Amino acid sequence: MSNKLRTDLANRVDGSLDQLISVTQRLVGVASPNPPSDTFDVAVVAEALLSEIPGIEIERVEPEPRVVSLVARIKSGKPGRRLIFNGHLDTFPLLENLPWTVPPLGGVLKDGKLYGRGVCDMKGGIACSLLAARLLADNRDAWSGEIVLTLAGDEENMGSLGSGWLLKHVPHAAGDANICGDVGSPKVVRFGEKGLMWVEIEASGSPAHGAHVHRGVNAIDRLRTALDRLKDLEELPFQAPPVVTRAIADAKAISEPLSGSGESQTLQRVTVNIGTIEAGTSPNLVPTHAIARADIRLPVGITTDVLVRQLDEWLAPLEGVTWKAIRRFEPSFTTPDHEIVRRTAQVAGEVLGEIPAVNMRVGGSDSRWYRMFDVPTVVLGLTPFNMGGPDEYVLVDELLAVAKIHTLVAYDFLSAEQ
Repeated sequence: MSNKLRTDLANRVDGSLDQLISVTQRLVGVASPNPPSDTFDVAVVAEALLSEIPGIEIERVEPEPRVVSLVARIKSGKPGRRLIFNGHLDTFPLLENLPWTVPPLGGVLKDGKLYGRGVCDMKGGIACSLLAARLLADNRDAWSGEIVLTLAGDEENMGSLGSGWLLKHVPHAAGDANICGDVGSPKVVRFGEKGLMWVEIEASGSPAHGAHVHRGVNAIDRLRTALDRLKDLEELPFQAPPVVTRAIADAKAISEPLSGSGESQTLQRVTVNIGTIEAGTSPNLVPTHAIARADIRLPVGITTDVLVRQLDEWLAPLEGVTWKAIRRFEPSFTTPDHEIVRRTAQVAGEVLGEIPAVNMRVGGSDSRWYRMFDVPTVVLGLTPFNMGGPDEYVLVDELLAVAKIHTLVAYDFLSAEQ
């Protein structure tokens, strides 16, 4: 590892700000909404950007029509470790009916902010990883092994046709470590995330006029009872690994001002969000059918199997009530003392001039797939402003910081003596 080259790489990132902004604008300029997981057009742009890197090998995969992912390899020519830069090409829908003050695909740069749909989630993060890959490709004689970029579709739909598909079908999509530039903050190094289980609860009743409730059975009343039991999951006891609870406690002072007061508590308990309820046709009719869907988030220390058993026990005795799990992902984490986490925290502190927090992540990301495939993974990306809403933007200063962190962490990891 050369200190001189590290300094030169950092300086080259500083000198590449215009390029970094331009790449982000090119990615933002092409819609890639999910639904319907359409990343065909943005993959064309991303492939063109990747092809500018000398000696790169690019694969294009399309498991379903217009759900396109890219895998790109940069080889040093020397044996060594494989580092992954992972990102997702899909975004929330444009929602042009919202009160945007700038064009959603315009990539407007104003007052140190770069605007556009998906700029923080996560086309800006991809631009940072692309710059890091290009700078390291220009200096491939200084490190060993290879860099692989996995730019996936379908993350907003849980990634089964994106990163999940790549890890199942493309051997070199996995590696010795993964850096994901998904949303967060350069001040917080994320080493894990909560699990999730989406459930659907359905209740049936019997019809009657609203004036003759004694002659019917109200499906909404049955559903309300079931939903009360569902919310009881938030009180389930569990035991998290001490290394995780200690990290959450240590990170609170830095992480909560960025992510919201109460984040540390949310990371350490089951949460139930009842997201949709459909029932009834008229106020004066007893409803015969009611259905609700909920998003359950699980902390490290409890599994979806535990929740399934508990819901079976609680809901099975309720007449006219059935339920099923729609999606299930377990909580996941890479131990905070793993090399990729330590190096990322060290470099972030060096670049930012302040010690970063090392914490879990409340929301999900494709990182769960990498941990499922035993790839140590860290998430470090841009602070999201108005994510999914009108006038989504990132700070240009953060673009530069994240690009520098990605570059130096990758160099340190691949040039370290084994």
